[in-house]
Amino acid sequence: MIGLAPALRQAAARLNAVSDTPRLDAELLMAHALGMERSAMLLRQADLVLPESFPAIIERRARHEPVAYITGRQAFWDIDLEISPDVLIPRADSETLIDSAVEAFMQVAAPSRVLDLGTGSGALLLAALSAFPGAIGVGIDASAAAVAVAAGNAERLGFSERTQWLHRSWYDGRWRDALDRFDLILCNPPYVEDDATLAPMVLAYEPHSALFAGPDGLDDYRILLPQIPALLAPQGIAIFEIGHTQAAAVSDLASHSGLSTELRHDLAGKPRALRFSLGIGLSNG
Repeated sequence: MIGLAPALRQAAARLNAVSDTPRLDAELLMAHALGMERSAMLLRQADLVLPESFPAIIERRARHEPVAYITGRQAFWDIDLEISPDVLIPRADSETLIDSAVEAFMQVAAPSRVLDLGTGSGALLLAALSAFPGAIGVGIDASAAAVAVAAGNAERLGFSERTQWLHRSWYDGRWRDALDRFDLILCNPPYVEDDATLAPMVLAYEPHSALFAGPDGLDDYRILLPQIPALLAPQGIAIFEIGHTQAAAVSDLASHSGLSTELRHDLAGKPRALRFSLGIGLSNG
């Protein structure tokens, strides 16, 4: 029987055409097939038996299915999330929002109330609650299936008593009912242009309702930004993820809604988040 080492080499070669990280993908999928952590699998691979399910799992990845949907897991910030095809896969770029929030509250009192708009897996809200242990939070999503995933993550991570999950759509005029005000608002809205070209593993597998936002990708910003002043506490901040070409357009929408704007870049140096507060202005960071 073929051992793990040659099986991993063969799998990486099979995935080379569909992944920028074929060896890592193969290792993560092997660990998943074995029901163990990747680090433990790498240490013990000489003693382990190749699982029968591994070839079929590799073929799923070869058809562009994301690793995270195959394994049902994705790391984000300092937490490990369970995910499903009902939610977007949390990405490292989105951690820019949490970095920005931590930076914003370093010299002032930490937020006590956090709102996550379009919560998906709950990644942003649960990461924020991990970063701010004294806070409680509300997560909102238009997808009932996504709300269930987020609530499940909160339960598994021990955040249930600090969270509330609401099945609401901001396309419904009453979505803000009984929400009060928040010290920190986080949002990764749909922001992809309708005719944008996306990687096959995104277009074929991730939920389109969480991706596309009209011809210019700004539809959801147009709905949400005018409503942010009514949701922000007086010294509160809102942080929205943006596409790397959208900073000027979204900043303009925010300015017309009475919000000041600060730009934050991701680790690759691309514009990734806009931090809003009550007032007018624009600065870079």
